[in-house]
Amino acid sequence: MSKNFALTGVSGYVAPRHLRAIRDTGNRLVAAVDPNDSAGIIDSFFTDVRFFTEFERFDRHIEKLRRKNDENRVHYVSICSPNYLHDAHARFALRVGADAICEKPLVLNPWNIDALAELERESGHRIYTVLQLRVHPPLVALREKLLESKGSSKREVCLTYITARGPWYLVSWKGQAERSGGLVTNIGIHFFDLLMWFFGGVESWEVHMAEPTRTAGFLELERARVKWFLSINDEDIPAGLKKVNQRTCRSITIDGDEVEFSGGFTDLHTIVYQEILAGRGFGLDEARPSIQLVHDIREAERIGFTANVHALAERFKK
Repeated sequence: MSKNFALTGVSGYVAPRHLRAIRDTGNRLVAAVDPNDSAGIIDSFFTDVRFFTEFERFDRHIEKLRRKNDENRVHYVSICSPNYLHDAHARFALRVGADAICEKPLVLNPWNIDALAELERESGHRIYTVLQLRVHPPLVALREKLLESKGSSKREVCLTYITARGPWYLVSWKGQAERSGGLVTNIGIHFFDLLMWFFGGVESWEVHMAEPTRTAGFLELERARVKWFLSINDEDIPAGLKKVNQRTCRSITIDGDEVEFSGGFTDLHTIVYQEILAGRGFGLDEARPSIQLVHDIREAERIGFTANVHALAERFKK
């Protein structure tokens, strides 16, 4: 039996992946909301969706559907709204008797997870998060290989993620730390979750630089030492990539060997949805470690450049 979905933030960047996943798993989108009315993307996936630009009217409509019967009520709320709204929209989903499927980061602060866990217990409904890199087949295979080949020494890991963004980024909610959580939360959390999934929990961390457009540091994990560098600054794109008009550089090396995961991202959200619908989705417990880590990095004092500095950050030494 197909399920009814509602979606918040339908005009945003990541929403099409959720729209595709809802459609490709054989379910229906019945309502969507976004203060931005540039929502024509809906027609590429569904033809009969109630759209709202005011959350209050969206709320009223979902509540009306809930009071009809199980066939009409919303079973899942997909949350693609700005990061600082995720917590409130997850609470809304549980209040209207639905499960939530929330983009990363699930929340901005670790204590928000505790409150959501209590609401889960009270409502009997679940809050799932989208950790799509954990279902990427090459990365799943790599993790199995790493777990099988545990050694006495820690792996040496280097994470580099540069995705050039124009001036609009810092003007938008994404450039406002109180709304997005900053770079480590908005773009780093994907990779920090992956690295902890590979190499275990955090033992210590260092923050070497923290600017609006670039940040860098070091992580000591149970089974790895990680130098990391994150940037949205076009100046950090390697010259070779600029020549071919490539504006993203994504690299993880383990003991000097490059991890290949540049392709195969198109259908990962659909796989995540399939797992959730089968009762195997990633919940609050899976989201907690990376939420805690990015919060700690965000609040940490910058200690300057140490011997653990990433090569791309070292050039900013003064």
